[in-house]
Amino acid sequence: MTTPRRNPLAEAEAADRKRKLAIQIGVGAVLVALIAAIGIGFAVKKKDDDAAVAPPVAAQIPATGGSVTEAGTILVGDPNAKVKVKIVADLQCPACKQFEAANGVAVAQAAAAGTASVEYQIISFLDKASTNQYSSRAANAAYCVAKSDVSKFQGWLQTMFEKQTPEGGAGLSNEELVKIAVGAGYTDPAVATCINDRPYANFVTQTTQSALAGGVKSTPSVYINGQLQQSDDLFTENGMTSLINAAK
Repeated sequence: MTTPRRNPLAEAEAADRKRKLAIQIGVGAVLVALIAAIGIGFAVKKKDDDAAVAPPVAAQIPATGGSVTEAGTILVGDPNAKVKVKIVADLQCPACKQFEAANGVAVAQAAAAGTASVEYQIISFLDKASTNQYSSRAANAAYCVAKSDVSKFQGWLQTMFEKQTPEGGAGLSNEELVKIAVGAGYTDPAVATCINDRPYANFVTQTTQSALAGGVKSTPSVYINGQLQQSDDLFTENGMTSLINAAK
């Protein structure tokens, strides 16, 4: 049997191809590792940048529960009361001011006596009626004070309507809103911070959109046991008393 003759040139070429293949595999592995490291670096940097730019979670998701419901209402009184009143209002609305002047006390008395529960849905569709987004800022303030202590809310609301500025100009400043809150008994510094930082801004926008989508066409919109009220009693002094008693 004849032994095959060796071909040194062919062997050298084969060895060279193996070296090149090994080098290519090694370079490829290094590139993959480098790309992965760069990707991780960018991801970490983006996360750090996002953390630096994004506001705290507490500022993004304001506190609800209790007096401030997830439905965007402020609940005053016994939720189990037989008569349930719901008032949709904009704090820049002149007609809402008239309703509050005529029936704010009557509604507060009904809630205090346990005759009715009252839900206020404060919306902000009248920003265009002021030069400084007063409607939205005042609505944010409403949720700030209600969350702090709902027992003072109706007194605060009465003062807010009394001090309502005419449409077309500047609404009350944040400083003035803080002063009204303090005058109503909200002395906790957290309330002033809430008014200035506006954590309820998105909440107010969503509440307003929900109210309009739900059929609210004007303010005030007053409901008793789910029925929209269109009686002249809404603007008659203490007229709500007779409407609430009739619903018992």
